[in-house]
This record gives sequence, C-alpha cells and structure tokens, in this order.
Amino acid sequence: MKVGDLSPRPAAKEPFRRSQMRFVTEKSGCYVLATFDEDMLYVGLAKNLRRRFGQHLDTPEKVTATANGRAVWFFWLECADLEKVERTWLNSHALAHGAWPILNKVYSPTAV
Repeated sequence: MKVGDLSPRPAAKEPFRRSQMRFVTEKSGCYVLATFDEDMLYVGLAKNLRRRFGQHLDTPEKVTATANGRAVWFFWLECADLEKVERTWLNSHALAHGAWPILNKVYSPTAV
C-alpha cells in the first residue's frame, strides 16, 4: 500500500537518514517508514517524532532491507489522537494486503 493512499494523509516527509533528523518535529504524531516508491513498511506513533526517528535509525531491523524493500522515507502527521490514527493506518494496510506492514509484527486489539 502506498503512503498516499492513507487517510488522513501524512503531512510531511524526510529522507530516513541521520543527517535529516533535525528536520523532523519533536511533537507527537503518527509516522510511516516507507520505501523509495512510498510503499509502507512500518506504521507507528510517538510522543516525540524526532526521538523516535533516531531510535529507528539505531534499530538494525529498521535500516536493513526487507523482502519489500528498504526504509528510505519517514512520513508523519502531527496529531493528538495517536492511537486512532495509527490503528486506522494499520487497518487500511491490512484491508488492502491481508496483513500489517512487514515491519509491524505485534498485533494488539487496541493500540498501546
């Protein structure tokens, strides 16, 4: 599923590289790690998007290539209702592909 198919759509993006971290907001929001072609690899939420961006760069699983490609883009949407937006995005991917994005491994009936 393409990031552009999400509703609500992420409002910003930066290349998923440490040199771009300073351009990511420190506000809360939901985010997507995506391939060069903007295919979704991971959906998450964070109270501080910049800090989470950096944490993912330090996670080997998030920076190595998957069967669906490598994370190249970090998209985000600043929002107050983090759990609702995250769940909506995950469910949209599941409806389109029968599963969550490849790097989202844990299913919980309600977002944590």
